[in-house]
Amino acid sequence: MDTLQTDFDAVVIGAGPIGLACGIELKKAGLSYTIIDKGCLVNSLYNYPSNMTFFSTSEKLEIGDVPFVCNSPKPTRPEALEYYRRVATSWKLNLKLYEQVKEVTNRGYFNIETSKANYSAKAVILALGFYDLPYLLNVPGEELPKVKHYYHEPHPYFAQKVVVVGGANSAVDVALETWRKGAEVTMVIREEGIRESVKYWVRPDIENRIKEGSIKAYFNSVLHEITPHHVKIQTPDGIVEQENDFVMAMTGYKPPFEFMRNAGISFQNDHWHTPVYNEQTMESSVQNLYLAGVVCGGLKTNKWFIENSRVHAAMIVSDLKTKIA
Repeated sequence: MDTLQTDFDAVVIGAGPIGLACGIELKKAGLSYTIIDKGCLVNSLYNYPSNMTFFSTSEKLEIGDVPFVCNSPKPTRPEALEYYRRVATSWKLNLKLYEQVKEVTNRGYFNIETSKANYSAKAVILALGFYDLPYLLNVPGEELPKVKHYYHEPHPYFAQKVVVVGGANSAVDVALETWRKGAEVTMVIREEGIRESVKYWVRPDIENRIKEGSIKAYFNSVLHEITPHHVKIQTPDGIVEQENDFVMAMTGYKPPFEFMRNAGISFQNDHWHTPVYNEQTMESSVQNLYLAGVVCGGLKTNKWFIENSRVHAAMIVSDLKTKIA
């Protein structure tokens, strides 16, 4: 490895907070690197709802010893975007944005083919998010343009009949925001109630709105069919049909498993499709191919967050320094 001539010592795929943290550690170690992302800086955060507030307090989102100062204990999306822009500028990180990685191949070194170029590296760090691949409903009519798997703001849904699918945080936020901006909201929830994981300061709000009838909710229910002007809901009491303008499918997202498998990564034989990696070094089943952040949890997308996976960056670079002269 130490005599191999490549474009970079390491290529980081993913310019989210953990990808940026990896870039910072690589720069501190004096290793050559670049960070590649198919979207903008912290693309997943950018695509969060406009009015989103983080679970975590600001100091738990900090990376690279750059202070995160915000107006309240829990920062907002705009504050987070400003902060990570400042991190990237402060550290003068080597970024290649709006450049999609098509394939990573191992030839004794790594070849990284993107939409714009080809790069070679001694090591690759996958700091991939999971916000690009939504879980599909797999029901007739899901392909209709009125079905949305992403939500940005409530204004477009004023005076519209909206069905929100899901009972977790995203679904609850969408239901409450659109209702407060004038939508007629119905929730369709597979479970018997609102999930216990819903933010403690939001849970009473949604439960009270459902109880008073402001927001209608069908529990133990799923969407059966979507048509241009109606939805059919499978409930414990049978099929219910109602008029509908928009379906907000807040059913969650999953990691890019196919991309990871094509890179040679092995997975545990478990329900969660957990990738195989060394918990001390974060190295995957492929030598010198590392995992960082939420991608380590497989389908357990609520296992790793910014605050508890920031340490992955230092762990990875500490191992890399023993291999790269």
